[in-house]
Amino acid sequence: MGTRSPVGDASRCRLALLGIGAVLAIAVGRPASVHADEPIVIVLSWDGVRHDYLDRADFPALKRIEEQGIRADRLVPVFPSSTFPNHVALATGTHADRHGIVNNVFRDSERGLYNYSKEADWIEAEPIWSAAERQGVRSATYFWVGSETDWHGSGASLRKTPFDGGVGEAEKVDQIVAWLDLPDPQRPRLIMAWWHGADGVGHSRGPDHPAIVEQLMEQDAHLARLLASIDERDLWHRTTLMIVSDHGMTEVDEVIDIRGPLEDAGIDADIIPGAATATVFLNDKAAQPEALRVLGEIPEVAVYAAADLPDEFRLRHPTRNGDLMLVTTPPRTFFQAQAGLLRTAAVYLGGLLFDWKPGMHGYATDHPDMGAILLALGRGVPTGARIGAVRSIQVAPTIAKLLGIAPPAHAEGAPIPDFGVEGPGISPR
Repeated sequence: MGTRSPVGDASRCRLALLGIGAVLAIAVGRPASVHADEPIVIVLSWDGVRHDYLDRADFPALKRIEEQGIRADRLVPVFPSSTFPNHVALATGTHADRHGIVNNVFRDSERGLYNYSKEADWIEAEPIWSAAERQGVRSATYFWVGSETDWHGSGASLRKTPFDGGVGEAEKVDQIVAWLDLPDPQRPRLIMAWWHGADGVGHSRGPDHPAIVEQLMEQDAHLARLLASIDERDLWHRTTLMIVSDHGMTEVDEVIDIRGPLEDAGIDADIIPGAATATVFLNDKAAQPEALRVLGEIPEVAVYAAADLPDEFRLRHPTRNGDLMLVTTPPRTFFQAQAGLLRTAAVYLGGLLFDWKPGMHGYATDHPDMGAILLALGRGVPTGARIGAVRSIQVAPTIAKLLGIAPPAHAEGAPIPDFGVEGPGISPR
């Protein structure tokens, strides 16, 4: 099948109408530059922070947000509950089958390998920063997935690139504050930044290791400095700060072998394994029935022909699912040598030497351990509200509502009902 056009005829019409609306708004007197009372939204993604991590210790900055703002019981990711699909879902308001980033690593039958790519043209749905810029709202991004290059000729006015995992949160806070200190015409009103969260330690030592709390204490200290900077600038009357994460984490202790059974059956295939899903590319398409039978005999593994992926996965894509897809449940994982020998060895060697229990994610979104976090503080946020579960595809429409703009063109989620566009924000502490 051919690759879908990222922007279809209906979407082009919607983009055009929204663009016309933005032009008309300016024509009737709304200037494109930022005014002193226009809203600002800051979104921080704390990678791999599970919804219940916040209850393990007293994190002062996070506690302030919870007491003076909103905390959701959990943020439900899209499937697979992995970093790249969910950062793009947070930004576009839609699922992996629509935005096209079906895993951290995948192969497109026409375009080739996607491997943690920085190129936005792999994304097939409009990100919120492009929607904001299209509607006259200046935006800034710091290492958010998909933000380093333009999407269909549009991108954040201010962006940090290239991605560097060695950059710490202190430097990110410095940059966010510097952006807030720009004069109004240059100041971005949407700022989105990726933070390390607890993903690395969750993978290497497991979600129940004490180092999770140590890592979050460090993140919380940087957050406290950002809160203090907003206090000092008296910006809460126009600023909403949102803290989200992309997924949770769960322990794994069993690595599933896919290649062995296929080789034993004489089936030649390429495999791209993730933690909870694996994609199989058959070098002989006629071998599909036998491959389905062989792989279907592996315990605790569901195997599907690409065309038969369940609708509820929201993962079916015409060129990015291979021939077969395998799905498993914790504590099992598909990560093995072909996924990266050094990474796999490092994780499991830690388990042997230090009694660490490695963690993984990517599993079904209704698994409790996959739940992420969502907290918010400031303009349009009620005080001390604890709300139920919300979905990651609601984040981009909520950002748009807070900014007073239309959501991204392909967004499916509705704004979180508890967020409004009016309200005094909070008093500085």
